[in-house]
Amino acid sequence: MTTADQQRAWVLTKVLCDELTVDEAALFLGLSERSVWRLRARLAREGPAALVHGNRGRPSSRRVSEAVRSRVVELARTVYAGANDTHLAELLAEHEGIELSRVTVRRILRADGIPSPRHRRAPRHRSRRDRMAQAGLLVQVDGSRHDWLAGRGPRLTLVGGIDDATGILTAATFRDQEDTAGYLEVLRDTVRRHGIPGAWYRDRHGIFETPERAPLTLEEQLADTRMPTQLGRALVELGIGSIAARSPQAKGRIERAWGTLQDRLVIELRLAGATDRGGANRVLARYLPRFNRRFAVPADNPVPAWRPLPPEVRLDRVCSLRYRRTVAGDGTVRAGATILQLPARANGRSRAGQQVELQLRLDGRIVVWDGERDLVTTDAPADPAQLRALDKARSDLGTPVPAGADAIHPWRRVRPGTALYERQRKARLTGSLTR
Repeated sequence: MTTADQQRAWVLTKVLCDELTVDEAALFLGLSERSVWRLRARLAREGPAALVHGNRGRPSSRRVSEAVRSRVVELARTVYAGANDTHLAELLAEHEGIELSRVTVRRILRADGIPSPRHRRAPRHRSRRDRMAQAGLLVQVDGSRHDWLAGRGPRLTLVGGIDDATGILTAATFRDQEDTAGYLEVLRDTVRRHGIPGAWYRDRHGIFETPERAPLTLEEQLADTRMPTQLGRALVELGIGSIAARSPQAKGRIERAWGTLQDRLVIELRLAGATDRGGANRVLARYLPRFNRRFAVPADNPVPAWRPLPPEVRLDRVCSLRYRRTVAGDGTVRAGATILQLPARANGRSRAGQQVELQLRLDGRIVVWDGERDLVTTDAPADPAQLRALDKARSDLGTPVPAGADAIHPWRRVRPGTALYERQRKARLTGSLTR
């Protein structure tokens, strides 16, 4: 008998001995008078053992069988290793046909000595900020550097944005590093799928804003103003506000999303067998709708605040890396190691000295814009420096340079005998040195 059973037997014995009334016993035990009369009769008829519930000690008819428990433990240690309790319950239901609640899965794992994969320390006290009232008012953006492929491939950075009101991931992409192109891709996909948001909530990374202590460039000195970054310029052209957070906790919505994705997406990538960035992005594209269905919440105001893209705005031009260039005397412009030959003007005159805009599009294209139209360009013949470097590379390696290989500028050439020189030599010999 438990302590409660013993107390109940003591009170009911007092009732049988007329030391307590039924009303007093009901008040003392927190039962109705009818229940006290029933228990009094059972005690008088069968003794104290009658107060013990009849199902005590019997196995539940709804208990999980030993075979299922063993299967759950086996899967938790092998196929779904590292999944948290909630995610494991969902994976068991989706892939194995085992329908168990999170509490049941947790009980099974802890009984077998399998701890939770995440250990949290007590956080500092912070007040919670209310969500925005409408979808599209604020998008939080960030990048998460993590071993997403769990050792099967390179470490990647997941760049993405989350709507503050609904918690949906508006767009995300895997990149080798947290870079401007990744955020431009997230911006482009967000505008295409949903519309133009009211503001971006981001950290103080140099991708978004030039550090105040950074020295002014020559162009900034001549203009007597700090020039925006490529991403800052794109946000201004689309009319999107840029808000800088002062701590990671300030943009906790996307920080918590990274924690969820590091729990779940890592396992999804492993189950799909992804080993490189391309494969990871394909898995991510399939997983994002599932993530949004699982974790999205309704906004207080059901009318979204996304703005449509104006028809005169070319999104591919806005979301590109753009640089001002002056056309050389021979009608060419340089894009790094690539030299592009521009066509003549409509009247046949040269474009030498003209200011043009060089655009590096997200799809890999290089576009030259003269202020009115995109110009049709061709690769210019190699200049003397490139030809000398190409000839030097042939003589150093003793073998023809593979077709399509970049000529190495003399200033960028490494000294023979160094480790980097030997790696470049092997790469050229195997034909793997490409753009």
